[in-house]
Amino acid sequence: MDVVNRYITINNHVNGAPQDSDFELKASPIALSLDPASNVVIVKNLYVSIDPYQLNRMKSFSASQKTSDFAVAIVPGEAIDTYGVGKVVASTNPEFDKGDIVVGLLNWGEFTVIKAGGMLNKLNTMGFPLSYHVGILGFSGLTAYAGLFEICKPKKGEKVFVSAALGSVGNLVGQFAKLSGCYVVGCAGSKEKVALLKEKLGFDDAFNYREETDLNSTLKSYFPNGIDIYFDNVGGEMQEVAVSNMNINGRIAVCGVISEYLDSEKRAAPSMIEVIYKRIKIQGFLAGDYLNIFGDFLSTTCDHLRTGKIQPLEDISDGVESIPSAFISLYRGQNIGKKIVKIAEE
Repeated sequence: MDVVNRYITINNHVNGAPQDSDFELKASPIALSLDPASNVVIVKNLYVSIDPYQLNRMKSFSASQKTSDFAVAIVPGEAIDTYGVGKVVASTNPEFDKGDIVVGLLNWGEFTVIKAGGMLNKLNTMGFPLSYHVGILGFSGLTAYAGLFEICKPKKGEKVFVSAALGSVGNLVGQFAKLSGCYVVGCAGSKEKVALLKEKLGFDDAFNYREETDLNSTLKSYFPNGIDIYFDNVGGEMQEVAVSNMNINGRIAVCGVISEYLDSEKRAAPSMIEVIYKRIKIQGFLAGDYLNIFGDFLSTTCDHLRTGKIQPLEDISDGVESIPSAFISLYRGQNIGKKIVKIAEE
């Protein structure tokens, strides 16, 4: 028996802002009757993650492509892998049975064929929606948790600034920081997002960076006594002004530099004199560096979800054909929280 797999690919390398014309919906058959010796798992994709870093994989060249197995270049015409949740529909791998709910590297498509050695695990939902395991209980959540607690090590009363604070990672950083007793300010790109940060997620304050003409003065007004922790999701000018407003022994976790993804000439140029004399720690990191704390992260975050101390923030589109527009929306500031595409019902 065969199924038709519809999946998204790129037509060409994407070296600027992604457009609808860069993507193509393809279809190809997949045989569900497997050779018993093949050691293959076929997964029906249910939810897949949409992440800004994928743009760097689509470029003709990015330094990131050679530094991580998760960031290798995407070949035009081929399926695009991502983190996701699915259901096993056929398997000759003894570790997986038909009907198992699994999480791992799936494709931007309706089905994924996973050979031996592929990143795939059985999923214990712990009573939470499947979508949570793509976002808040997946790599987005681990990124926020590891960056804040492993790199920045917040102390009660410290001042925390989060850029792209309503994105998939930033919103969780702010919530974790508030639970640690910190004063938290975030920035976002609209009045509606600013309101959500303050009213729904409990940030102490927030501002719309699009309305500010002098970001340095803006940060001084929100942090008159300086910033202890900056969680950087955007790079560029925001990183520069954050460094200028850091306190001695400030810590900066660099999670992403989305402002630089679209413009190869745009580079953050923080004052290294300030970095030196304020003894500022700046560290880039990947969620994969911290898989050793995944259990602690999961236990802590699940407890906070059950008690209502953390609010999940999801932005879910429907159907494989919506993947390109979902991805493009990240670069237009249209997403609120974790961007996910629901491919199918369980």
